[in-house]
Amino acid sequence: MKNIEQLGRLLIEKKQSITAAESLTAGMFASELANVSGISTVFSGSFVTYSAVAKEQLVNVPMALVEEYGVVSAQVAQAMAKGAQARLKTDWAIGLTGVAGPDGLENHPAGTVYIGVSQPNGQVKTKLFNLVGDRMSVRQQAVECGAQLILELIGKDVTKDQN
Repeated sequence: MKNIEQLGRLLIEKKQSITAAESLTAGMFASELANVSGISTVFSGSFVTYSAVAKEQLVNVPMALVEEYGVVSAQVAQAMAKGAQARLKTDWAIGLTGVAGPDGLENHPAGTVYIGVSQPNGQVKTKLFNLVGDRMSVRQQAVECGAQLILELIGKDVTKDQN
């Protein structure tokens, strides 16, 4: 996965830490990131929060938020990223939630993915992706889309040169 390898190398170069809270990708983002040699200097761990209960218990996503917006929502992706970042005190955090398929969930078709990225400056960018393909393809695309989103934000992050 090209984007995630590039992201890993850039984070190592910039000495910026990262974590993830993953639902539909079930640890795939973390697993792919761990393939980057030297990543342990900036990646200490992550969270697989497949269920709503796990989201609440592991990264402090309020159950009221899940009940109001559903697990497949921008609000939950944002809360997952913020919660993971707070738990491990990292510079960056990503929250991935959505529907891998083959069936829809919460009135969302398969391929609906929300990705939230919590940045060093405290801001969170959330983006909706409508991905196409089978279950595995959607999950792989979500990982690559998430890595690409972080790469774009690193390019815009005003704190990027502060070491």
